Amino acid sequence: MSHLVRVTFLIAVTTLSATAGATDMVVIVSARNPVSILRVEQVAAIFLGQTARFPDGSEAVPLDQRVGSPLRDTFYLRITNKSPALLKAYWSKMVFTGRGQPPSEAMDDAAVRRQVASNPELIGYIDRSALDESVRSVVVKP
Repeated sequence: MSHLVRVTFLIAVTTLSATAGATDMVVIVSARNPVSILRVEQVAAIFLGQTARFPDGSEAVPLDQRVGSPLRDTFYLRITNKSPALLKAYWSKMVFTGRGQPPSEAMDDAAVRRQVASNPELIGYIDRSALDESVRSVVVKP
């Protein structure tokens, strides 16, 4: 990865929670989940099916927003550096080769929050404005 691409990617990740509007997203876990900090690479590995564990060894199950959601597109661009087309190609290959299945989807922020709150194994992402005490935002470090 070239230095310029790496710097651009790190800037995008750093602004993950610093930008306003629809891109003011947070990665969340259940309030009962002890995980509080993850590296970008760890979040990407969970959502791309490369690992099924949090750093502490507990099970990690990703929960996506629906296909076509602007928040989903922003999340994958910033965390995995994959556009919707690249993500679709990635999962087509994973499914075809039998190496994985894409994460389950929820319709919107409220549905993601509700499901994540009820299951400490789930990890998702929502707009910061949808946070409540049932879930906790995870600090995502570059």
